[in-house]
Amino acid sequence: MDGFKRFEGKRAVVTGGASGIGLGVSARLAAEGAAVAIWDADKAALESVRERGSIATAVTVDITDPDAVERALAETLAVLGGVDILVASAGITGPNTSLWDYPVAAWRQVIDVNLNGLFYCNRVVVPEMLKGGYGRIVNIASIAGKEGNPNASAYSASKAAVIGLTKSLGKELAKNNITVNCVTPAAVHTPIFDQMTQAHIDFMLSKIPMGRFGKVEEVTALIAWLASEECSFTTGGVFDISGGRATY
Repeated sequence: MDGFKRFEGKRAVVTGGASGIGLGVSARLAAEGAAVAIWDADKAALESVRERGSIATAVTVDITDPDAVERALAETLAVLGGVDILVASAGITGPNTSLWDYPVAAWRQVIDVNLNGLFYCNRVVVPEMLKGGYGRIVNIASIAGKEGNPNASAYSASKAAVIGLTKSLGKELAKNNITVNCVTPAAVHTPIFDQMTQAHIDFMLSKIPMGRFGKVEEVTALIAWLASEECSFTTGGVFDISGGRATY
């Protein structure tokens, strides 16, 4: 994509941007001209990304704390001056176990990160986008939110909720030149696999007709289009990238 600067002059926030899909998106947006702010809870990973020098700023933030998200926005605005793009990629899987054995504390943590944290991030950037009369929000959901993975009830429920939130916000902003869409990847081999059992990883692979996991670069390409000016007549959309797994 050398020389392709479709994000020149745009300011982007990527949550969970220090690893996995978020890291891939951050690099892609920066390479195509965006000023990128990475929000992540992992200080060491953020420092590693910062040392590469391709992003505008890196902010350590616990997205489950709405006050911390407000502070992260203020810190970002001090550097970027505004926000045109949000890619909400931060998330956790939680344990792989049956619903009746699911630890209540773990359930709350998954919902707090994957749903509530995403809500806080969407919530704070919208006023900035309204001020600028432009915005692109891309929320990272999952095929699990459409189909429901066994032994992953909290994760599946949280990602289904992300789909509903995306559809609702997309309609609310439909006349404001701000699009809100989400992607529903099947499993992509990233560090999040470290949070899963091998049995669950094997199950996910068995459900993908292409017989392989997705690549970060493949998901990033879709997200980059959804975050671009070209995505001007699509909002509240749910975009499958699942190697043929999705049935609707």
